Amino acid sequence: MERETMRAYCLAKPGAWLDRPWEGDEVVKVGSRIFAFLGGAGTEPRIGVKCGPDRTVADEWIHRFPADARPSPYIGRSGWNTLRLNGDIPNDDLTEAVDASYEAVVAKLPRRERPPT
Repeated sequence: MERETMRAYCLAKPGAWLDRPWEGDEVVKVGSRIFAFLGGAGTEPRIGVKCGPDRTVADEWIHRFPADARPSPYIGRSGWNTLRLNGDIPNDDLTEAVDASYEAVVAKLPRRERPPT
């Protein structure tokens, strides 16, 4: 999957918006929280998403796709993984991971920040 295609998929979510909190890196937020880390243009196409409530659940991705999934730096212990977009992970699995990350983040938002349903 192309990075631009994944960015467009993320931004199509209700209430999603693009932010650049660090020079050269893009993230997609809902409310005030990040649900997808896209990295920067010119870097390996990848996405960082919440793959479970903890490392144990998120490790299922690493077992299924050992060459294309790894714990996200700094926040991996909280269930975040970095997934390669141009590897062996099927596009359907990538979009399902984004959907799950979005839902997990929205569920933790205060009501005033949640997008209308």
